[in-house]
Amino acid sequence: MKLYDTKSVCPECLRVVEASVIEENGSIYMVKSCPEHGEFKHIYWRDAELFKKVMEYSWEGRGVENPAIKDTNCPYACGLCPIHKSHTSLGIIDVTNRCNLKCPVCFDAAFATGYVYEPTKEQIRMMLRRLRQNKPVPAPAVQLTGGEPTIRADLFEIVKMAREEGFPHVEVNTNGVRIAMEPGYAEKLREAGCTTIYLSFEGFEKSAYIHKGSDLTDIKLKAVERCRGAGIGVVLVPTLIKGINDNQLGKMVEFAAKNVDVIRCLNIQPVSFVGRFELEDIDKHRITTDEVLKLIEEQTNGKVKVEDFRPVTYPAPLSRLLGLLEGREMVEFTMNPHCGMATYIYVKEDGDYIPITRFVDVDLLWKTCVESVKKIEKGGWMYKQAVKLKLLSILPKLIKPDEAPEGLNLTDILKDIIVKRDYKSLAKFHFSRMVMIGLMHFQDSLNLDFERLMRCGIHYSTPDGRLIPFCAMNLTDIHGRSLYRKQIEKKFAIPLEQWEREHGVKQSSVA
Repeated sequence: MKLYDTKSVCPECLRVVEASVIEENGSIYMVKSCPEHGEFKHIYWRDAELFKKVMEYSWEGRGVENPAIKDTNCPYACGLCPIHKSHTSLGIIDVTNRCNLKCPVCFDAAFATGYVYEPTKEQIRMMLRRLRQNKPVPAPAVQLTGGEPTIRADLFEIVKMAREEGFPHVEVNTNGVRIAMEPGYAEKLREAGCTTIYLSFEGFEKSAYIHKGSDLTDIKLKAVERCRGAGIGVVLVPTLIKGINDNQLGKMVEFAAKNVDVIRCLNIQPVSFVGRFELEDIDKHRITTDEVLKLIEEQTNGKVKVEDFRPVTYPAPLSRLLGLLEGREMVEFTMNPHCGMATYIYVKEDGDYIPITRFVDVDLLWKTCVESVKKIEKGGWMYKQAVKLKLLSILPKLIKPDEAPEGLNLTDILKDIIVKRDYKSLAKFHFSRMVMIGLMHFQDSLNLDFERLMRCGIHYSTPDGRLIPFCAMNLTDIHGRSLYRKQIEKKFAIPLEQWEREHGVKQSSVA
């Protein structure tokens, strides 16, 4: 049964092709055909009913008012373009493609590409400003990534620069090696203005790091301890690969809960196949969003269930409503609801934890926000006060008193969010012994869905002044040929040998 038609690309040549998302034998597939390379059929979700349930949380974004690209030839003219439907919720800047590891599967680092891509501080400032110039909403958060950003000697200056340009949230995406090995490094990042360490974290066993070439478990744990000592929050980021580390999910949730004082989020990323790969590798290692949720339920013995998760679009109606009450645009997570799922767990003083859905009627909150937005947008400013009063009046109904943990005054926290509508009020929620458990399943050439791509809210800022959606930036065909990344990097890169001569460092020997 066909659910909807869309467009995608041929995984052999990246030609735009017509595609359909279909239901078959209880699962969801994408089917498409290239006139040159034939037909492709690939798993999208294993659980068709959950896939359709998630579609109910779709929320239409309003795009950007100042797109940099006039052409609408998706996906070949990203920039953003006029048909893109989401503004930037997270900006990403690659500050280098150098790294202090030599993972055998890596295809992007300097030692593998033969060139060094490392924007100047002037270029980085321009990229930061491009994100903040986004209308109607300046990007509120930026991630500095690579390569390995901590390999840059001027990273602290770059972090300071991001704060100077107005970003309240600045996170560094790192393998954690330098943080773990260099005392005081985490403190220097915090002092520079870094708010979060986005730490790659594959698990707790040697087998989880087999694709990295060495067991990094102790390094990761040491990095978490360093961040605790520095007073800087950590997001654990496992790239989840079936048969490699998908047996680690329960341990990761438990670890996050035990370390609630430093870990803010466990952000799972089911592997997407970019770079050169074989089709049989996909069948062996692909893991879908719904499979991850079911594994979490199994490995936590039902303490966190599939039904506790909602799509990443869930906060969008609340953001729209708060923006209408405030009289200004606010950041809205208007991605496609199949981009990711999330929930929160509240960690009790004894270390036990409970999902937020067990003591908050999250569906009543969603419904109330949707109805309130419609009422204000239809009736105008005179309805604002009535809506605000209604929101405040339902707060006691949202909390399930028999299930609510002791010591958590969530009613007052939600009241502050509704009344004050500021970053500090949201921060109070995040710092109230809450840990977010989320996952984002980025697309590749097998499952690229234009319905998702046009709603992406995670955008790379590039030295040529463009903002490029995450799944377009990293897209490659099965031979490793890139749509954007390599072309942009090569345009602004220098040969590896030249860089080594100029800097007196043998980057190609880093291990």
